[in-house]
Amino acid sequence: MIERLACKLGRNDETPNIELAEYLHQHNDRAGIKEIVDGLTGPDRAVASDCIKVLYEVGERDPELVSGYASEFISCLGSKNNRLVWGGMTALVKIAEHAPQPIFEELPAIISAYKSGSVITVDNSISVFAGLGKAGEGYMEKVLPILVEHLQACRPKEVPQHAERASVCFSSKNAPAFIEVLERRRSHLTPSQETRVKRLLKKLHGLQRL
Repeated sequence: MIERLACKLGRNDETPNIELAEYLHQHNDRAGIKEIVDGLTGPDRAVASDCIKVLYEVGERDPELVSGYASEFISCLGSKNNRLVWGGMTALVKIAEHAPQPIFEELPAIISAYKSGSVITVDNSISVFAGLGKAGEGYMEKVLPILVEHLQACRPKEVPQHAERASVCFSSKNAPAFIEVLERRRSHLTPSQETRVKRLLKKLHGLQRL
């Protein structure tokens, strides 16, 4: 499978990686997926970068096919290759609801990457936290303070996008906390940003009435 990666074909685009992900998914090729996972830790930086792309594309199509590799994706968060860092976080987004426990056990590593990572890493870490929260109340207790604190402190332009990412875990129990922080940020938003937040607040108020 490695020979089908974009870098091995001399390509600079992602099309071969996406096609490989589609093949692995359609053929339920778990041996092939394992070969791609092994490529994450090889010496070739380009191969590793293409491998993580393939894996999160597989996860987009069927999270169960890669849900057993949470520890491998978490290991990517400590890489010096930034493509692996944000790619690993993207892969975790795909499986957070399906394999929450191994991810939750490594929450400090995810928080560390969230605090020091690139914009893409931060964006996807919010989705990981939200996915964990959606997976169970015990996980929600740990990630709710992280999400609320983030929405309070992030740049105004990030509030709508990150609140939308967090919305997958909205519930009647956590609605008051999200309502409070979003109401507090409304005065700092542009009209278009506020429109997006008002849409989320309407959803939250509906949940609160349940």
